[in-house]
Amino acid sequence: MTDAARAIAGWENFYVIVGSSAAALIGLQFVVIALIKDTRMRTTSGSISAFGTPTVVHLGGALVVSAIISAPWPSLSAVSIALALTGAMGVGYCTTVIIHARRQTTYKPVWQDWLWHMLLPWSAYAALAIAAFVLRESTRGPPFVIGGAALGLLLIAIHNAWDTVTFVVVDRAGEQPATTP
Repeated sequence: MTDAARAIAGWENFYVIVGSSAAALIGLQFVVIALIKDTRMRTTSGSISAFGTPTVVHLGGALVVSAIISAPWPSLSAVSIALALTGAMGVGYCTTVIIHARRQTTYKPVWQDWLWHMLLPWSAYAALAIAAFVLRESTRGPPFVIGGAALGLLLIAIHNAWDTVTFVVVDRAGEQPATTP
């Protein structure tokens, strides 16, 4: 058994569940977006970049972490590098999301939006990157942090998808019914 296999032994079912859930929810997000497109709500690419697309990206992040951990790597260093790159790219992406959220004018984020859409995902990716670097030195704590980051991204995306759908439903409920000519 390789070092990589020993380090993640016992995590197979966890990552099958997290990865499968993330993949299924990505598909569901596409269905929801297709259904919402016919609403009369006005939106901009800036608000979609700040609040819609990141949900799919975070689900994809959970899926990628699950795939990386599940692959038969020849060494722990290779797993560590792949996970660290994923975490670093996630931190970079979350930074651009913060920029989009600040620039968009369609919706004024409240503190919960800053927490769930910006701070928590950024923290999950940062924890992933740090744990990936430490994984080469220790195989006790880092797998739990990596698993927590993957599960965190999944749960954050579920929360944010629900937040977006309820916003659309509540906002749409306040609209006047369309009149026919």
